[in-house]
Amino acid sequence: MKKLLGYARKDPVLVTALVLAVISMAVIHPDQKYIQYIDFRTLGILFGLMAIVGGMQQLGVFDRLAERVIRKTSGRMSMVVVLVMLCFVSSMLITNDVALITFVPFAMILLRKETGLFDETWILRVVVMQTIAANLGSMLTPVGNPQNLYLFGLTRMGMDDFIRLMLPYSLVAFVLLIGWIGVSCQWQRITDDRQPLFDKKAEKKIYPAAAAIEVPQRERTTYVLTSQQGNSGDMWKLWGYMVLFGMSLLVVGRMIPWYLLTILVFGYVLFFDRKTLQKVDYSLLITFLALFLFIGNLGRMEIFRHILEQMLHGRERITAVAASQIMSNVPAAILLSDFTDNISELIVGTNLGGLGTLIASMASLISFKYIAKEYPAQRGRYLAMFTVANVIFLFVLIIM
Repeated sequence: MKKLLGYARKDPVLVTALVLAVISMAVIHPDQKYIQYIDFRTLGILFGLMAIVGGMQQLGVFDRLAERVIRKTSGRMSMVVVLVMLCFVSSMLITNDVALITFVPFAMILLRKETGLFDETWILRVVVMQTIAANLGSMLTPVGNPQNLYLFGLTRMGMDDFIRLMLPYSLVAFVLLIGWIGVSCQWQRITDDRQPLFDKKAEKKIYPAAAAIEVPQRERTTYVLTSQQGNSGDMWKLWGYMVLFGMSLLVVGRMIPWYLLTILVFGYVLFFDRKTLQKVDYSLLITFLALFLFIGNLGRMEIFRHILEQMLHGRERITAVAASQIMSNVPAAILLSDFTDNISELIVGTNLGGLGTLIASMASLISFKYIAKEYPAQRGRYLAMFTVANVIFLFVLIIM
């Protein structure tokens, strides 16, 4: 029982989805319609993207990129902007959770080295900024997060239509993040009785630590972005993953069939990089599968279908935001999509719904776990900072 409770705390969304699926199966017994519930296209693309990004991550591609970028920075504001924008921009292509797994530990190590400019409060603040940046940056593209990939697959819109839909929110989010960083840095200067914001003499500080920055150790940390540091085998692996990633974008754009990508990715990692299979988040795939079963059965219960359709009609966006706060935005997207045709409103609502509570976007738990491990006494303070900042961002974007 203790092990089960421990696993439930570790992945509550998966456990909840499985319980709901089993309960629904007791009401609607398994039959031939069950296979129609499952969106195999979404599952196949998700598997492919996770394997591709996991392989590139294992080769140290993203760590090396961050290291190169941070070497060119000096001063508090420029460092914070780079660390936050790495999450904002990268999440558009490698998903919000991978961006946080990669760049939050990197930021914590770097900021701890610069004790003259960054104390614990600043580390907490930067991690909150990175988390919000990853959740907001990922909403711009269909591959930025799982619910976008699923909802995009339900629509007839092209990738350019999707980007146009979410671009205004991404631009506002970008401006808010930059403004938050600027105000925070300015306030810190006033507090420290330092010189004005853009006084280069006050900011003239080169960071020798960044020249030899430690990155979190993974199973492999072979960097392949330079010929001096990577062997030819790793370079070929990297090129293979880049080709597969290009194919995945074509699949999302419906230019090639999804099953071709799934077969090619599975075959590639099986024969050339088998360890990458361990990087796939199978719990997310099982969560999707369980939710498909639960929602498919729910749709066959007339009373629940009628209630949800009435509740959603004309209120898709705000309902998606509210549902995301208590069940996370991925389950909210799958649940609500079966009871409305206004998928565009669900796309906006579930993306904005990733802000707010800690579980509104499961990616936010990644950052919280890093803080809880490194600064256990600061968990409450981090959660307060995170919640206040998320509520402000959510309020501004909903008003928009």
